[in-house]
Amino acid sequence: MVQNILDRYQAPLYVFEERLLNERVRLLRDALPKTVKMCFAVKANPFIGQFLTGRVDRFEICSPGEMYICEKQGIPAKDYVLSGVHKDETSMRYAFEHGLCEGILTVESVSQFELLKALSAQYRQPVRLLLRLTSGNQFGLETQEVMEILRDYGCPAEDAQSLLTIAGIQFFSGTQKTSLKKHRRELAMLDDLIDTIREELGYEVPELEYGPGFPAAYFVGEEFDETSYLAEFSQLLEGMRNRLPITLELGRGIAASCGSFLSRVADVKCNHKEHYAILDSGIHHLTYYGQFMAMKHPVCEVWPPRQQEEGDTVWNLCGSLCTTNDLLVKKLPVHDLKIGDVLVFHNTGAYSMTEGISLFLSRDLPAVVWMKENGEMQLLRQAQPVWELNSGILQ
Repeated sequence: MVQNILDRYQAPLYVFEERLLNERVRLLRDALPKTVKMCFAVKANPFIGQFLTGRVDRFEICSPGEMYICEKQGIPAKDYVLSGVHKDETSMRYAFEHGLCEGILTVESVSQFELLKALSAQYRQPVRLLLRLTSGNQFGLETQEVMEILRDYGCPAEDAQSLLTIAGIQFFSGTQKTSLKKHRRELAMLDDLIDTIREELGYEVPELEYGPGFPAAYFVGEEFDETSYLAEFSQLLEGMRNRLPITLELGRGIAASCGSFLSRVADVKCNHKEHYAILDSGIHHLTYYGQFMAMKHPVCEVWPPRQQEEGDTVWNLCGSLCTTNDLLVKKLPVHDLKIGDVLVFHNTGAYSMTEGISLFLSRDLPAVVWMKENGEMQLLRQAQPVWELNSGILQ
């Protein structure tokens, strides 16, 4: 596969595979309770949302740009969850005017609630709202604010209020969560909150959207029994007192394993007895959550393939940026590494293509390729020069 890609496209580039993506969705569907729905967080990989339509139940959209992407990709608006800590009036008006509010909108502050209520009344469009409960950071509403909104708007009323339907509670506290104890505490807290809402307001919460932050294993030597983890997590869901519909918001957990990043060796050198390989990419194109100064080895391979031998040279893989921080992997043994060889970094299907400092040094953005199950390749983005963005010269 690697050679077929390199025969057609030039490194550096990202490759996302339909086979791996479908396998991942099937694995999660099989491991989780049958009643649980899945919501894909578009921020994890905006390129592949279009290929997940019909495979997941919803798409979480956290910015105007992501909303425009999903609209252009033809993802049905009924599947949108328009989320985000900052909802500006201009983009929200666009959503109302273009029929993009058919799904769900989240509420992260009292002012957001007032904005959505006003727009719903002005456009005479009903909206379904998820109230995001804060986990103690800048996101979401305090418990008391959730209670006050439910007290006033939890039951349908007349006039403008009848356009508002509270769809449920949303809660998310972070990513790469390997601790089942943390899940247990969070789900118990949510169980208690649902009980309190029922007891104090006489209101039944219709749905819970929960972000479990499923972890991805990025580095060599990481030990993680995902099969047991998902089984125990499923037991926690099924053990909740309140058996309401649950949607899991997943990004990294769905997308990480479907991607690879290919980068070519542009130069090799030995400085102060340390061997360095300079790649045609860098930390502006390749990021792994939890990586720090290349101390961990991501899962990667060299192309053309070769056997590792005792006494192989240990290489430091560096990028093309003019900073000593542009270090991808330290002390990687490789047999006979040469200029022109390609490093294939795996598990780059989530965030890597968008989290890097892409405009630094005005180097081109890599191409993005979609590999279909039948082996056919589709170019999703050509390599994009960015120097014009940094030139200060308007065309």
